This record gives sequence, C-alpha cells and structure tokens, in this order.
Amino acid sequence: MRKHAEIVIIGGGIIGCSIAYHLTKFGKKDVLVLEQFQLTHGATWHAAGVVGQLRPSRNVTRMLQKSVQLYDVLEEDTGQAIDWKKVGSLRIASSKDRMKEYRRAATTARSFGMEMQLMSPKEAQDLFPIMTVEGVEGATYIESDGYVDPASLCQAFAAGARKRGAEIVQNCRVTGFKKNGRNVTEVHTSQGTVTADTVVNATGMWGHELGGLMETRVPAFAVEHQYLITDPIPDLPAGMPTVRDPDLLLYWKPEVRGIVVGGYEANTLAFARDGIPENWDQQLLPDNYDRFEPLAENAAMRTPVVSEVGMRQMINGAIPISADGDFVMGKVNELDNVFVACGFIYGIAAAGGAGEVMAEWIIEGQPSMDLWPLDVRRFQAHHNTSYFMYDRAVEIYAKHYAMKWPVEEHSTVRNIRSSPLYERLEEAGAVFGSKAGWERANWFAPISIAAVDEPSFDWPNWFEHVGAEHKAVRERVAVIDQTSFAKMEMVGPGTCAALQWLSVANVDRDTGSVIYTQLCNDRGGIEADLTFCRMAEDRYYAVTGTAFGEHDFAWIKRHLPDDGSVHCVDVTSAYAVLNLCGPLSRDVLAKVAQEPVDGETFKFAKSRKLTIGAAPVLAMRVSFTGELGFELHIPSEYARHVYQLLLDAGAEYSIANAGYRALNSLRMEKNNLAWAADVTPDYTPYHARIERFISKNKNDFLGKTALSEIAGTGPDQLLCTFALEKKVPVNGAEAILRDGKVLGVTCSADFGHTVQKPIVFGYVAADEAAFENYEIEVYGESVPAVRHDAPLYDPQGVKFRA
Repeated sequence: MRKHAEIVIIGGGIIGCSIAYHLTKFGKKDVLVLEQFQLTHGATWHAAGVVGQLRPSRNVTRMLQKSVQLYDVLEEDTGQAIDWKKVGSLRIASSKDRMKEYRRAATTARSFGMEMQLMSPKEAQDLFPIMTVEGVEGATYIESDGYVDPASLCQAFAAGARKRGAEIVQNCRVTGFKKNGRNVTEVHTSQGTVTADTVVNATGMWGHELGGLMETRVPAFAVEHQYLITDPIPDLPAGMPTVRDPDLLLYWKPEVRGIVVGGYEANTLAFARDGIPENWDQQLLPDNYDRFEPLAENAAMRTPVVSEVGMRQMINGAIPISADGDFVMGKVNELDNVFVACGFIYGIAAAGGAGEVMAEWIIEGQPSMDLWPLDVRRFQAHHNTSYFMYDRAVEIYAKHYAMKWPVEEHSTVRNIRSSPLYERLEEAGAVFGSKAGWERANWFAPISIAAVDEPSFDWPNWFEHVGAEHKAVRERVAVIDQTSFAKMEMVGPGTCAALQWLSVANVDRDTGSVIYTQLCNDRGGIEADLTFCRMAEDRYYAVTGTAFGEHDFAWIKRHLPDDGSVHCVDVTSAYAVLNLCGPLSRDVLAKVAQEPVDGETFKFAKSRKLTIGAAPVLAMRVSFTGELGFELHIPSEYARHVYQLLLDAGAEYSIANAGYRALNSLRMEKNNLAWAADVTPDYTPYHARIERFISKNKNDFLGKTALSEIAGTGPDQLLCTFALEKKVPVNGAEAILRDGKVLGVTCSADFGHTVQKPIVFGYVAADEAAFENYEIEVYGESVPAVRHDAPLYDPQGVKFRA
C-alpha cells in the first residue's frame, strides 16, 4: 500500500468504487481505495439490483439518469460484464388514490423530460403476465429503467478505476485518524498509515461509526430488508420489467429462471443499534418469516404463481439508510478535507450518477447541480443520535411504498426541539409539523375540529382553516411563532469586511439596519438567502430558515479570515421569535411597548430595542407576509410573558394565531422566495429576478465576476409567477407548458387565499418567459395560467412599508 495518496476513499462497495472510477476518469490518478473486507462484501453483494430513475427532486432524478446512461456503456469501457437489463419498470396502482399519485408523478416526469406512460390494467398485465388485475386501477411504465447485477457492477467500477491508475487495497481496516486543525492528515489502518490530502467516507452502513472516529456528523447506518427468490417459474417471458405494487408494499425483479419478490413492511428492525459486529463480512441476518408473511400473502394475491412454486432462498440483509431516508453526500461541516457518500437505500440505482457528482464535488469543491436534498449539511445534531436516527429510519423504511401525499409529517421521535410556547400553542389548537427537529405550528384547528392532519390529493382538512389564518393576517393582526429560525451572532473587527465579501448587498450600513441579502458562490449561484441585522460597528446578527442554519452558517465560517478577527456564536436557542403581522400589528405593539413604534420612528428594514412588559426585545421591521410586520426576537425565558401581553393587547382587534401553512400562502401572493425551493446554487439573483438586491456600489464580493458576465449576456432561465385560472390543488413539481410544449417544472406552489387563485413559481427558458398565457399540468389536466410580472397582492409594496 502506498504511503501517501491525494485522495483516500474508505469503502469498497458500489459507491466507493464508483467515486474512484469517476475521479480517475476526470484525470485524478493518485486515488487509493481502502476496503476492510473484499469488494462488495458490505451490502452491495446482496442488493436486489433494481434501477429506477424518477424521484420528486429534479436534480436527484438527473443524477439517477446519469447512472442509466453510464450503465449503457460501462461494460464497453471496462471490459467487465454487468448484466445490465434495460427492461423498463412497471408500477401498479391498486387504489384510486395511488392512481392519482401516478398521474401526479407522470406530470412530474414530463416536466423532467422523462417519458412515463399511464397504462390500463390490461396493458400492465401484458407486460407482467403472472399478475392478476383484481383491484388494479391502472399502472405506469418507464421504458428506460431496468436492473443490474450489483456485484458485477461494483467490480466494473473497480476495474475502470484500476485501469486509470487507482489502487484498491482489500482486507485493510481503518482504525483511526490524525488531524491537524480542520484537516485529516493521516489515515491509520491495519496495514499501516497513509497520509492524505482528501479523505472520502464511503463506508455505507458503517458511515456513522467511521464518521464518529473523525468527529464528524454522519447519520448513516442500516435496517433489515428481506426478499425471497423463487424456484423457476414456467413460461416467464423474457424481457419482463421490474415491477412495483406500492399499495401491497411489494416489488418483483426477474431472476435466473425465477423471480425476486421483496417489499417494505411496517415492522422492520434497525440493524446493530449497539454497533456493527467487527467481522460483518458478507453476512446475512436470520430469516424472519413471521415478518415477511404479510408480504408473502400480498404476493400470492397479486401473483398467484409465486405461492405455487417453491422458494429457492430467503435473503435478510442489512441495507444502508440515513436518518431521513435520503443519501448523505458532500463535504462535512466539521473538517475541510473530508467528504461523505453514505446512506444509499437505493445505491445500485444511484451509484453511477452519485460517483460522478461526488467526483465533481471533490475536485471542484461543488457539484455541477444543486443537491441540497442529499447534502450532509442538512442534518442537525439530533439526527446523529441513536435516540433519533434508528426509530426514525424504521418509520421512513415503512413509508418507502406508502402513499406520497403532497404534504405529510413523520410521527416517530417527535418533540425533540420546541419553542417555549409549545404548550400554549397546543392549547390553542396547533397542529404541529417537524422541521430540523423543531415542533412548529403548521395550522390551528378550531375547537370543533380534530387537531390532526388529513392529507389528500384534493383539498386537505386544513385548507379552510389556513385560509382563515391567512385572512387574519391580511385584514387584522396575527402572531406566528417563528422561534425555530436559525440565528448566529458575529462579532469582531473583521466582521463587516467579511460579510461585505460574502454578500451581494451592501451590509456596511448604519447600526440598526436590517439587510436582506444573498450569499453567492464563485459561479454566482445562491448559496444562502438570509438576513443580517447590524447591532454595532463590529457586531452582526444573522437570521435564516429553520433547516438552513448548519448550511448557511458553515458557508459563512468557511469564508472568514483565519486571523481571529471574527468570532461566531450560534444563538438559535437563546431567542424566541414572534412575528406580529397584519395591518393592525402596530396598534397592538404600541399598547405593550414602552418605546414609540410609529412609522416615522420605526421604519421598514430597521431594528430597535424595545421593552415589552418586563422583557428586553430586539424588534425588526421585516415582512415575509407582505403586510406590516414586526419580528420580535425575545430572550427565551421571556417568550411566554411577551406572547400573553400580545394576545391581551390584541384581543380588541381579534388577534389570531397563524401557522406556517398560512405563511407560505401569504408569501406566495407577494413573490417572496424560499431558499432550496425557489433559489438554489443552480440559480443566480438574475435568474430569480432579485438582482435589485445586488449592490451597485461595492468594489468586489464573492461571485461578482460571474454575476457581471450574466448581467451582460442575460440569464438563460428566468423565474416566473403564474396564477391558475381554475381552482385546483397545486403542490409543486407540476409541468409548465405553453401551447403544449413543456418548458419547465414548478418549484413552489400554493393557493392564494386573498387573490383566490392557485399560484406557482417556476423557471422557464428566458426566451419563453415574456408571454402572458401558459398552462400548468395538474394531475394530468392542462390548466390555463397567466404569468404575472409583479406580485399578485399589493404589487407596489405599500402595505409592508406602512
């Protein structure tokens, strides 16, 4: 084994070998792969090998499409047969709701440029003759999906990597690391020590344990997954597709002369809660026939021949998963030269594309497309705990084939983080959702209504009640508990200069200024969308979205000078936040604040220190709702006190509680954008039509060169706002069309309760972005829509500046 490598990849499974393959393909020769056993001996060797592409995220789908494109040519490149069968995939709908979900999925696929056919039960049976059509409502078919032999695929990646210079060392267990500051400098193994410039954790189900050795947060581990292989089935047609029947929790995959039958049952077990056994080398778990029995009964109902032929083998293997069910990828927050690619619950389908984007990430510092749904920086501290991650993963596994409702919350391991007002809001009828572990009030149920979500593909049970909260904000006054905001203080003589370099806006403003800005990368893509409040000459207070604190604050810290001139402190838990909003919000605040809050004294985009009752409060004049509003940042111990004062003072104005679902409807009417949905690193402020926030007077800032070029040539895509001409439920991922031509996909979507229209945002090509009339495809129906240049509500912005 070499003593030094530019890039050390730990893990010789399908993902680690794919990363090595792509790194060498991109010209990196000094690559070393360390595998504790033999290649494929973790989870790869017993994977089912099903390859599907369509996912809710456009970029994740693109990544999986890269896999299929590679599998088409990999054997030719490496000389290693992979048994790739591009036979297509069939999805059966055994309920009316599932068929509606499929119509929505077909719309999404169409917007992604992917063909997904809707089929009748008879057409499905023609492709899968051993199925019955009893209870079948229809099906979908994607021709370009298929299946592959996982072990052969992994060996092909390894062969290609070796051919281009990589070294793969097997039977080499990593035992520890040596660090120098924020870098791993040495990897200690059972075969000696190797120094490294970059380290990649691609250890699959061992991701959490290896991450712990480096003191990094990697919530990737394993759960049990079972499937059976039947004896030969007579007259099974050649070229049969892979098949899923999610209502019955089942999948089928052709096998040599027989068929694989597996599924996702509700009562699987987390694997090795107390640590993976030391010699877990190509091992399986004991068969659990009792747990598999409901799946076997469903399989006999849909494919009776399965119960007539014998069972050749039952496989019960540990498969990787993460704390939220999605992959764990990217550069870790805690170290500067460590990357992770673990937790791949469908790693065979993802391996080709994931290896490519990880290679880009390692070489360029960022992937070629935004992968926030998979980014390791999405995880908070609680995600990495045994208390949380195992039980949540079991729930996520059980929901793998559950109905994909447009809006749905998890039920396990809740009440991890909560506002001081949690009990008060619960008494008021709050129906909570969970975001980054925080319990947040999504909506409030009246006394006569059950305080539970009832998701639907039509109008859910909270629709009219969210509309009432929306109306309270527009016409009266409401209070929204936004304590879950991520918050950080930055202090020191270098703070202003550092933030000036990072921000597109000018942050060198008077003390008390509130500055909304984007932080861009060197390509001009939007890495963060947040607010700074200048507290003093050398002190700023940052506020960003609940789930984005780890990401945004890490981005800031990575770009600070290393001379100690800026110190950062996360103060998320120190302050509760109440958003007092609505045209009567000033009247309420004036009754409880000792200081004047009139429009002349307290102007928009300014902050003031107020005394509310006995509480010291930092108040900011900002508005995400489009109405007059005051964001009150309150030391947590005073939150209940201030909340009660506001309710008492607002009683004469019929003050209401409002939740996050009303907030989303309100912000859509005002064209207020959300990071990760509407603005991402894939888009610049020019693409999102928010270039007005770019300072014209700053000499330089991160991304300025790229933004100047785009300003000159114009962006290739533009974000547009559309109002639909028919009252239909929209949730995002609808296709945007003009004259029947697919132009793009919606990102945000909601019903505007003031304008009484569904509203969607979405990017289309710049030369298609200036027309008036378009169509939005909703569950297969093409609905007329009108594009609007200005917000649908208060287009002049008079109300929030009042």
